Amino acid sequence: MRTTPLGSTGLTVPIQGLGCMRLAGSRAPDGDRDAIAVIHRALDLGVRLLDTADLYGGGRNETLVGRALRQRRDEAVLCTKFGVVTTPNGGLGARGDAAYVRAACEASLTRLATDVIDLYYLHDRDPTVPIEETVGAMAELVTAGKVRHLGLSNVTGADVRAAHAVHPIAALQAQWSLVSREVEEILPVCRELGVGVVPYCPQGAGGLNLAASARPRPPHIAGVSPTLAEVVRDVARQHGVRPGQVALAWVQQQAEVWQVAVVPIPGTSRIDHLEENVAAAALTLDPAALSRLTTASRPH
Repeated sequence: MRTTPLGSTGLTVPIQGLGCMRLAGSRAPDGDRDAIAVIHRALDLGVRLLDTADLYGGGRNETLVGRALRQRRDEAVLCTKFGVVTTPNGGLGARGDAAYVRAACEASLTRLATDVIDLYYLHDRDPTVPIEETVGAMAELVTAGKVRHLGLSNVTGADVRAAHAVHPIAALQAQWSLVSREVEEILPVCRELGVGVVPYCPQGAGGLNLAASARPRPPHIAGVSPTLAEVVRDVARQHGVRPGQVALAWVQQQAEVWQVAVVPIPGTSRIDHLEENVAAAALTLDPAALSRLTTASRPH
């Protein structure tokens, strides 16, 4: 698979990764074995960037990924996230104080069964803590050799600037697809600072595949308008591929539009879907198809 520098911090990865969130939480007898098989198949296909978080499955996802990499750690660019915590009332909050950054990293290293995390993300910023303090503590982890590169998730352009002033940021992880384009407001900052973009849910959380494939088309799904579904379906038919592959290719080709590194991390728990996603890395949409998709995806 073709590779790209992810940001300007020296990290080079294939142009598509694997989001491992969907591999968490299975209680089926063969759930873990099947999940590990997906990760191993991804590595076999040239997918190197594996994305998890301490939030997923209450840490169980990190443990699973660590097990999958027990004999193949050197093949993976291992990414995880911290900062989202469970509140006393059972909800979710954020924590970014320096002490927590250090403790969270140690816990993730243990679960992942590794000595170093290749890309460590702040999952969501703590509004009570200056982002400079959080990223400063993350930078100390780099100095200590526990982390190689730093990333941010679900932040603003101002947050990216403030964080980058403390320590170079390799990647911004954000939702980006034909049905979710808010991150485009931040992309000029990423381009200016040399920060790569790692889109999660690049296929619209599966909604694009479902809405564009169904016969007849079901009512409103995951924000997919009838017009967008029709265009995605038509472009897929012209290229002889599935709608989800078109959606993924559109995101990947935004690297040329915005002049930033783009490495989407589609998630799946099925090997056949994984193989379809990887095939989309080689799919090139012509300018007319890109224009139709972009126009149809604009909010109305």
